[in-house]
This record gives sequence, C-alpha cells and structure tokens, in this order.
Amino acid sequence: MTGTSPEPQRPPSPGGSGKPPPRWVLKTATRLHVMLHRLSGGLNKLGGDDVCFVTMTGAKSGRRLTIPLMYVPHGEGVLLVASQGGAPRNPVWYGNLVAHPEIEVEHRGREMKLRARLATPEEKPALWPVCDRYYAPYAEYRQRTTRDIPVFVCEPR
Repeated sequence: MTGTSPEPQRPPSPGGSGKPPPRWVLKTATRLHVMLHRLSGGLNKLGGDDVCFVTMTGAKSGRRLTIPLMYVPHGEGVLLVASQGGAPRNPVWYGNLVAHPEIEVEHRGREMKLRARLATPEEKPALWPVCDRYYAPYAEYRQRTTRDIPVFVCEPR
C-alpha cells in the first residue's frame, strides 16, 4: 500500500448513462418547464442552476417559440450554448438562431431584446470558462462529443 488514495469518482451524469437523453424527453421537459414558468410566474431554476427563457422564430415554421436554456450572463446580454447534453447533433434551436438571430431573453423578470451571433473560434477559448462557471456540466458535454459545440454571443440590439 503506497498511502495514496484512488482518484475520486465522477458523479454520474443525469440519466446515469453518460449519454444525452432522447430528443422526445428534452422536448417534453422543455414544454413542461415553459408551462410551469408561465403558470408560476418565476420557475427560473433547473437542478439548482439558473435558466432564462429565450423567445425565437422557428427557421422552418416561422412560429414564435419560447424555450428554457441555461442562463450564462455576458456583458449586457447572455451566452447561449448549443450543447444538447453533448449529443452528436446541434439542437433544433441552433438553426432557429442562425436563420433568425433577433431574440428576446427573459431572466427573473428582466426582458432583453438581443441579437445572437455565433462566437468565433478565436473567442471560444475565453468564453468556455464563463459558460462552465454558470453551468459546470458543459465541460462534460464537450468531452462527450466530437462536435464543436456552438456558443452564441447575444448582445443588445
């Protein structure tokens, strides 16, 4: 015995499998969260972490829709991370923001009219520590996938 302790075990990720949940689970949870937020007037947490509600225009449908995303403040706006739990493909909302970058973000009653743009490869190394500070699982998600997870910088219009 050398007196060294084994490396600490990493806690299992949500769902326990190390894989992102199926898309239908995410879609159902999203709709439920938005509904509860509207009914309660303030459900702003997911597992203890702050979320914001992003209203955007659908790329294909043209409909306005609102989804909860992890809240990562940045300057006068926010960063939105298209991680989808480290899934191999971008979330559907990624295409919405690329097609229609004018969005509205609500966080704890504060409403912001923002314009989303993809972070450049040069910007991302400085943005990831900010994202990880507000939602630590992003680091795990980056390890789960070979996909370059997009980060949107959302700034006032």
